[in-house]
Amino acid sequence: MVSDSRIDPWSSQQSTDYERIRSNFGLSDIEISRIPNPNLLHRRGIIFAHRDLDTVLERVNRREKFGVLTGLMPSGKMHLGHSMVINQVKWFQDQGGDVTVTVADLEALATRNVSLKEGRKIALSEYVNNYAAMGLDPDKTNVYFQSMRPVVQRLGFTLGQKTNISEFESIYGFSGETNLAHVQAPLVQAGDIVHPQLEEYGGLRPIVVPVGVDQDPHIRLTRGLVGKTNWFNVKPRKSGGLTVALSVQEENKKIFGISDNGGVNRDVRNQLFDKLKSSLLKLGFADILSNPKHGTIEIPGATLEDKARIQISLLSLERNLGGMGLMPPCSTYHRFVVGMTGDKMSSSKPETTIFMHDSIEEMSKKVKRAFSGGQATVEEHRRLGGDLSKDVAYQYLQYFFEENDRELESIGRDYESGRLLAGEIKQICIDKAAEWLTELSEKRNQWSDRIEDFLSNDSK
Repeated sequence: MVSDSRIDPWSSQQSTDYERIRSNFGLSDIEISRIPNPNLLHRRGIIFAHRDLDTVLERVNRREKFGVLTGLMPSGKMHLGHSMVINQVKWFQDQGGDVTVTVADLEALATRNVSLKEGRKIALSEYVNNYAAMGLDPDKTNVYFQSMRPVVQRLGFTLGQKTNISEFESIYGFSGETNLAHVQAPLVQAGDIVHPQLEEYGGLRPIVVPVGVDQDPHIRLTRGLVGKTNWFNVKPRKSGGLTVALSVQEENKKIFGISDNGGVNRDVRNQLFDKLKSSLLKLGFADILSNPKHGTIEIPGATLEDKARIQISLLSLERNLGGMGLMPPCSTYHRFVVGMTGDKMSSSKPETTIFMHDSIEEMSKKVKRAFSGGQATVEEHRRLGGDLSKDVAYQYLQYFFEENDRELESIGRDYESGRLLAGEIKQICIDKAAEWLTELSEKRNQWSDRIEDFLSNDSK
């Protein structure tokens, strides 16, 4: 039985108790009414939770800059499960986001023993080609390799100064048997997630990371590390409004007016607060209650909707003062799709999934053998109907192949009533999947000699 108290980004077994996961890890519900131009993953509740997505949606509404980051592990073949992330990335790109794609070749080396040379080959031929085929815009997409961007590693280790082994054990369940390269990999990934905010890679802006819920430990680690670097914390007031509080750290003591003996230089502190108030006044807040002695500023008129704007303004000030000025990443989470055999999809188990390069014949065989929600006999099925929650063919239509909501609903209704047999719903899935795979193959061929258009200059 899978524990619901911990999710493991490297495990083949995961909990699907999404309500408990959402509660245990503090995830927020997706409000479909707030999603502009929702795709099928939004409409069908497959994307079910988020962290700080409101920050990005506000930028979408204001037509302001934001970034999207995703990563790929170049260690196997690409399957349908990967397409859910690409669909989300494309949706964000269509809403105005710039896209950064991390090729986690160092992580593949550390955790899967895939050489950097082999990792590059797999990434380009297997992954980036499919990313192109699924509609990402090369002019708004930058693919880079971890091993070729040293700033990511430096940033990861800088952030690593804000954590310890105990925290890693708590988040990931590492033990004394875990190799050190595996321990280092999440720090490099934290660098991946955060570095698009550096000036040379687009500057300060929200970065959203769409992932399966099994990847949330990486998000939690990164958000925690970034939070520990921030010089100014923005929190709700009990009486309404927001409070800005100084976060005293070794590197900012002098800037905050704190002497070696712990005393406060009033002149330095007041100069700092003048800059803080100036930043807030530019945002339109006039009711500012400043308390330099206690290191706080109260903004009674601000709301939670203002928090992100205030945070970005203060992070910009932090950068001007010499700090890192990083925003914690935003994230969205999707449900797992069941494998063909009723288990989790896995690249190492071909029978569990449809690969992007599968032939129509290979795909058809898998669907025909897929786990069914139908009854043992035709007579029973006509009488009792099929179980949609168990039927793989229906779920693949729901997650991947049937764009039309009304048509999907009609198929589901007919199957549950017994009018549609298990073999018939499988054939519908085969026909839809064949169209999808054929179109994907054609587009892959169109992009096959232009893959480098997606690569950043440091990774060509």
